Amino acid sequence: MPHSAETSGDRVAPQAPSRAIAKRTRGRASGPIIRLMSPSDLGQLLKPFVFLDLFESDGSVLKDAPVHPHSGIGTVSVVIKGEMLFDDPTGGHGAIRYGGLEWMQAGGGAWHGNEMKAGASDTVQGFQLWVALPPDLEYADSLAQFIEAEHTPAIGPARVMIGEYAGARSPAQSPDGISYLLVTLEAGEDWTFTPPKDHTVAFLSVASGGLTAGERVGAGELAAFEPGEIPIHIQAGADGACFVIGSAIPHRHDLVLGYHSVHTSAAALAAGEARIKAIQPR
Repeated sequence: MPHSAETSGDRVAPQAPSRAIAKRTRGRASGPIIRLMSPSDLGQLLKPFVFLDLFESDGSVLKDAPVHPHSGIGTVSVVIKGEMLFDDPTGGHGAIRYGGLEWMQAGGGAWHGNEMKAGASDTVQGFQLWVALPPDLEYADSLAQFIEAEHTPAIGPARVMIGEYAGARSPAQSPDGISYLLVTLEAGEDWTFTPPKDHTVAFLSVASGGLTAGERVGAGELAAFEPGEIPIHIQAGADGACFVIGSAIPHRHDLVLGYHSVHTSAAALAAGEARIKAIQPR
């Protein structure tokens, strides 16, 4: 049963030590997409997490998506509401709904953008997260996985999107040292995120409802936590909460940026951009 806590203004007295929030943002909106994090701002604090977008739209957000390149990064697209359909020569076909995801590892270079289509739902809401790849993967072959909801493990109210949590591992072939969960809590429900060993980077972002994690965090907001391995205690608000939470071993490399790429060095970026040009669709 959910328990209560004393409230004082915008803060809640925690039951045990909880990780403090270092920074928070509502990002910048561009049409149906809110850019919550980029390498020039919170990506520096939260790397290997470098971009995070929250989107909500009708099917046009997918229909109008241009084919575009990436290198040096992995992207994970998670659906909160609605559905997206995939039909891929290697990934098969099906539907991504709540609890499902697309994992795309660009590696040394890839083009994508037309692999997902709108489903039967009037709107689709979700998050797209970019992850900076370590040096041993930033030159690797690209890969794409479409993982339907029945294949992502559940740990209490959390679904493991990428990485491992509490002994459960996502089937996504993502780099080691990263965990990313999709969580839904009922009104007033308590939940504690205990980061895996050495995961000193952590953030969460709320899609709907609201929660308290030392401070109130509302829908459309991202909260970046102070570095450390202290658990994060969360209590959902009166409308419940649906959110993503990520943790990682820190990315110990610079973020060297191209227009569609993130690499660990200028030489790696040049190689990625050359590969992108060489495989450009005609």
